[in-house]
Amino acid sequence: MICENIGINGNHLTFAGMDTVALAEKHGTPLYLFDEDRVRHNCRVYLEAMKKHFGESSFPCYASKAASFKRIYEIMKDEGMGIDLVSPGEIYTAMKADFTMEKSLFHGNNKTDADVSYAMECGVGYFVADSIYELDAIARCKKDSTKQKVILRLTPGIDPHTYDAVATGKVDSKFGTAIETGQAEELIKKALSNESIEIVGYHCHVGSQVFDSEGDVYLQAAKIMLGFGAKMQKEYGVAFKVLNLGGGFGVRYTDNDPYLDVDATIGKLGAFIKEECAQLGIDVPQIIMEPGRSIVADAGMTLYSVGTIKEITGYKNYVSIDGGMTDNPRYALYGSKYTVLLANRMDEECDFVADVAGRCCESGDIIQPDVKMPKPVRGDIVAVCTTGAYNFSMASNYNRIPRPPVVMISKGKDSVAVKRETYEDLVKNDI
Repeated sequence: MICENIGINGNHLTFAGMDTVALAEKHGTPLYLFDEDRVRHNCRVYLEAMKKHFGESSFPCYASKAASFKRIYEIMKDEGMGIDLVSPGEIYTAMKADFTMEKSLFHGNNKTDADVSYAMECGVGYFVADSIYELDAIARCKKDSTKQKVILRLTPGIDPHTYDAVATGKVDSKFGTAIETGQAEELIKKALSNESIEIVGYHCHVGSQVFDSEGDVYLQAAKIMLGFGAKMQKEYGVAFKVLNLGGGFGVRYTDNDPYLDVDATIGKLGAFIKEECAQLGIDVPQIIMEPGRSIVADAGMTLYSVGTIKEITGYKNYVSIDGGMTDNPRYALYGSKYTVLLANRMDEECDFVADVAGRCCESGDIIQPDVKMPKPVRGDIVAVCTTGAYNFSMASNYNRIPRPPVVMISKGKDSVAVKRETYEDLVKNDI
């Protein structure tokens, strides 16, 4: 199996030690499952690796756009994680979970004045400022004499060889300010003239789902960012206390995906940063990273019920399920690959090939093409693995379909973290 929390008991698929077929019968389908113990394990891998290789002051911030709901923030608080937030909605959800906001970062390439004011009211620790316009917004919205801690988001001009849709470190990215063009230095000058802010460091993010087991992409990014930070410190006296290298570590969606050793990759990066800082004659800054997908992806699984089985003689087959692009749009958006299993017939030969299709009125509503499985019948349970990241968080009500519930599993017990939406929920804001 692609992850150690997935197994087989007789002919049934298990997840986090529990029978998925029984969970589907109890909670209904579609159904998001989250392995809470796996989430905690993944947090601890990052926490331990970063302290060991970067120093005690360094810490990971969970990139909560991957999956944002109250229980997730409660777990992050328990585990001592920071959090990366990208909207007032995520800030509000974290606040409702009583997360300590001093250890939060507020991202986004177009924060409105209302967003900036709300984040300040909530005590967000750091703004990751994307542009000159945001620095102006901070100045307008600051109502007291204290300085807002700001990390400047820069683009180092690196192509991580990931999906174009999630590559964020190139010069022409919509995120950040480019170092290569000289605009990042102009951003520094602007920031220094703003009495409302304190520049504490720099941020970059090269992309998502980066399988770079040797860490070379991150070494390149660190080299560029450290060099720029050292130059700005020398020329303008800008303190270089923090270097945020973003997230993006890849996870296994299929057996063809490699395994990325987080501790080893961070270890190599830590050694490189210390050596580079020594050569530049600067102190090693506090290192922050922003894992999201690699915290929650393999802690998730989605269950569906089979409806229609359509065989088009001489062409292809379709297996339609009771969910689709409303609860997992990633194949429609990116052509994302998944491991798909027939959860109630795990002991049978996979001798039938079909596209697993959703229920939406869209020809592109496909969860995964060319899946090998036993020939299904109506009512069988389909499991899609590694759905903890960017499934619940990207879900929609397209075709007026209610969102599935989120059920957490911990130590052999299941509990509802997010209720299944009802039809009444769909119209509650209609007038």
